[in-house]
Amino acid sequence: MHARGRPRGTRWLRAFAVLPLLASVLAACGSDEGSGTPTLNWYNFPDDSGALQKAADRCGQASGGRYRISYNKLPRAADGQRQQMVRRLAAEDDSLDILGLDVTWAAEFAEARWIREWTGAAKRQAVEGTLRVPLRTSIWKGKLYAVPYNTNTQLLWYRKDLVPTPPRTWAEMLDMAGALARQGKPHFVEIQGAQYEGLTAWFNTLINSAGGSILNASATAPSLGPPAVRAAGIMRDLAKSPAADPSLPNQMEDQNRLAMESGVAAFELNYPFVYPSMKANNPELFKNFRWAPYPRVDANRPARPTIGGIDLAVSAYSRYPDLAFEAALCLRNRENQLTAALEGGLPPTLRALYDEPAFMKEYPFSKDVLTALESASVRPITPVYQNVSIAVSHTLSPPSGIKPESSVNTIREQIDDALRSEGVIP
Repeated sequence: MHARGRPRGTRWLRAFAVLPLLASVLAACGSDEGSGTPTLNWYNFPDDSGALQKAADRCGQASGGRYRISYNKLPRAADGQRQQMVRRLAAEDDSLDILGLDVTWAAEFAEARWIREWTGAAKRQAVEGTLRVPLRTSIWKGKLYAVPYNTNTQLLWYRKDLVPTPPRTWAEMLDMAGALARQGKPHFVEIQGAQYEGLTAWFNTLINSAGGSILNASATAPSLGPPAVRAAGIMRDLAKSPAADPSLPNQMEDQNRLAMESGVAAFELNYPFVYPSMKANNPELFKNFRWAPYPRVDANRPARPTIGGIDLAVSAYSRYPDLAFEAALCLRNRENQLTAALEGGLPPTLRALYDEPAFMKEYPFSKDVLTALESASVRPITPVYQNVSIAVSHTLSPPSGIKPESSVNTIREQIDDALRSEGVIP
């Protein structure tokens, strides 16, 4: 899993034990032989909990026989998911109807005219009750091109036996880690330092928490500036401090989880899937496993962690667009989002579900997740996001080699080149 966010936990841990599945590349037929009932093909990430299949079955039944939904599993890795859909959409494949897009893809797919705009009653229903920040990931040039299906955000996880009071800022956390190191106690800060999307998300969180952004408001030029230099400096400071896990340059979310569960760390910046995982894998350590808001860059400014998640879009080539819009709304309705949260570990995008007793019981940190989501940041919304992300993650890897001012200058130059380029990124 990467920072875009597909959490896995107790019931959700099956995902860790399963080798990546081959994608289901053959679409179901457009209609059932002889029945005349259209089959809508929904392409989404592979869910091992059964929650997505339940949603597909429920919506087909609720349609009263007007359509069926076939849930087709994409590859596990986000890059593989995007590649499969891009190739088929570029070929104008009309067997794709509903698309599960990573939160960074809507602009690219909209600009390529591969997905349909949401308008009228469907748009009103999509927007109603939906959390504001996840909704931003579905909008390009002022138009809605998808509906948020699930979301995700990081919290600070820590050991209460080592840290009675959690740090509020990055500076406090590094100071605490240093003090623990001098005492010979577990002290690492586990975070995503490998050269991949997670590193970009870390930088994006820090720059937004410092009051800046990677791109300007119109997504036409890099913004960066002093907040970016501060963000890069914090990443370097961690990498060069006793708080850094020696494996930092190779670590992703799951390596962070395993390190925390092994007992070598005091802090972890990660998604909520780590909570049920700790409960299942190290019950003794779980007794002191706690959570707190993501650390701030400035004490007087709330942190703005980067959200992940999936948005549902309707293919421009679908033979049944009206049914596809209706089905997409059903797939992310209250009942199906609650099932996805309880069984699949996917935080909902409907605000009302955060007051649902069943959800609050399963997610004892639900209020903290909601607070984080309400002040969260999104990754740069641009059709060339893939190139922007590569520019950031390659320049800032390894974190110990960051030179804040020159690294930010390099990122600025590469993003400027990416924004001037044309066409779809391969």
